[in-house]
Amino acid sequence: MEPALAPSLRVVGSRTSENDIRTITPIGQDVKKTDDEENTTTSPAAVGVTAITRGETLMPEAFPEGGLQAWLCVLGSFFLLLPSYGLMISVGTLQDYWREHQLKAYSIRDIGWIPSVYVYLGLGLGLWVGPLFDRYGPRVLTIVGSIIYIITMFALAECKKYWHFMLCLGVVGGTSAALITTAGLSAVSHWFDKRRGRATGFAMIGNTIGGTFIPLILRATFPRYGWAWAIRILAFAMLASLIIGNIFVKGRLTPGPPSAEEKKRGVMSFHLFADARFTLFVITVWGIEIVLFGSLGILPTYSSLQGYPSMTGFYVISILNGVSCLGRILPGFVSDYVGRFNMLLLMLFLTWVVMLVIWLPFGSDSLTALYIFAALFGFGTGSWMALVPACVGQLCRAEEFGRFFGTCYFIASLATLVCIPIGGELVDSVGPQSVAGFFCAVLFLSLICFVLSRWACLGWEWKWNVKI
Repeated sequence: MEPALAPSLRVVGSRTSENDIRTITPIGQDVKKTDDEENTTTSPAAVGVTAITRGETLMPEAFPEGGLQAWLCVLGSFFLLLPSYGLMISVGTLQDYWREHQLKAYSIRDIGWIPSVYVYLGLGLGLWVGPLFDRYGPRVLTIVGSIIYIITMFALAECKKYWHFMLCLGVVGGTSAALITTAGLSAVSHWFDKRRGRATGFAMIGNTIGGTFIPLILRATFPRYGWAWAIRILAFAMLASLIIGNIFVKGRLTPGPPSAEEKKRGVMSFHLFADARFTLFVITVWGIEIVLFGSLGILPTYSSLQGYPSMTGFYVISILNGVSCLGRILPGFVSDYVGRFNMLLLMLFLTWVVMLVIWLPFGSDSLTALYIFAALFGFGTGSWMALVPACVGQLCRAEEFGRFFGTCYFIASLATLVCIPIGGELVDSVGPQSVAGFFCAVLFLSLICFVLSRWACLGWEWKWNVKI
């Protein structure tokens, strides 16, 4: 273990106060006490948390926290996430098009399995991509993933049958997207620690831009050129973005073979779930993924079935993803000052309130209310996508980020596999408005789990006035 790379700093012989800044000891890191510490009074919140008080001397920081190469890496991650993650959060527009054209003989639930498999593999395969990133760095993974992804998009233009779409976009597209998104985003953690929330937020603006413009491109090209050429035009735009991303993304830490301990653990790091902080956090992300991708996948169909104009679904997704750009930046920036766990807790609560007071009662009756909901919901979900990776980074050392991130999203991605089909089944059997109530309930349960995760990070000693 290299202590300088740990995202958690500790102070020897310090007494805590009500204004402590709490940092989380990385999971699996043993903090050994010095002789002075044995005789020093510390906070009773000693489980997994250390304290930093004003005026103390900290251990030297190894992260650059900026500089040309660091910000170029963020820019490269931006362009890698734009086509890959961007399509994940706008894939509902494809699903609605299939429902009215190539796959109109299938139910909403059956069609929903195609984008669900795509998103599931795009996130879930991070479990295997994470260790590959830790060993080889980002370069090889992003290049291979980009080549396969572009081939997939051009092949998608030729698809006509259900199994064509499932194999091409669902299986191959999801696999290549996992290489791009996991490696591209993990590279940012090599360069930033204190400013990781801000840097991750900037990088993830890429999927926001992609999620905003992909529906607009398809809306403009579908009526004019038809399915095949609309997808080809989109593929050429994605190719340009991936080329730029591969030029700029670069790892900082020297990759190497896994240690004997890592080989013993295997790919799936089950030992991580022995820690309540990580387990509760993963359950939270599991619920977040149901709400996020379930809503993004079903909203275009929801809009059509509520009797709104045919283009409403394209606009709703574009508004949602466009405003989420601000959600990537502002909460990520503030989180570096108030704490990433604190900021995510606030945004989960506010987004739940928006769903409860706007979408649930008014989404089916007012197009204006639906657009307002899309904007506010987009801001909230945008903050989730920026803050979740930053919070994962607080639970581990920098060189282990790929493994932690991959393990987290392997479990969370199981939610994406079923969320769109479940939403489709609710729409078919109960009605469009039922999905709003379902997602409200799921987000409330996620909020409770995240409160417990934060509490565990504080050693089960709850405090509000703590930066964590």
